[in-house]
Amino acid sequence: MDQQKVRVLMAKCGLDGHDRGVKVVARALRDAGMEVIYTGLHQMPEQVVNAAIQEDVDVIGLSILSGAHMTIYPRILALLKDQGADDILVVGGGTMLPEDIAALKAMGIAELFVPDTPLQDIVRFFKDLGTRHRARQAADGAEGPRR
Repeated sequence: MDQQKVRVLMAKCGLDGHDRGVKVVARALRDAGMEVIYTGLHQMPEQVVNAAIQEDVDVIGLSILSGAHMTIYPRILALLKDQGADDILVVGGGTMLPEDIAALKAMGIAELFVPDTPLQDIVRFFKDLGTRHRARQAADGAEGPRR
């Protein structure tokens, strides 16, 4: 199996200017041995998807606290599909209603974390998800970055 580090792109989409949580999660993922790229605040979904493809990541982690999750997450999934990169997994975090979480998971979001989720649970999930993704790519014969 491929022994490369799990690659994660962490992003903040839209007008949400609260980035402390995403930075804490990014640091925890890095400290757990993952390679983490943080895109910064106020990213457009197109920017996030383009960066994820260019960086050849396994997982996109989106933090949305603005209430725009029912618009941004589906847009990210659609853009990934349009770019032929829908094998990149999407994980999210933020304040969401339980029915929104269920709807987003049904659309294809791998997991959604709400505030106060223990950091070790988030790290474990990302690590397991990224490792399974790399194993699946190896089994499918995927080689090199997406282009």
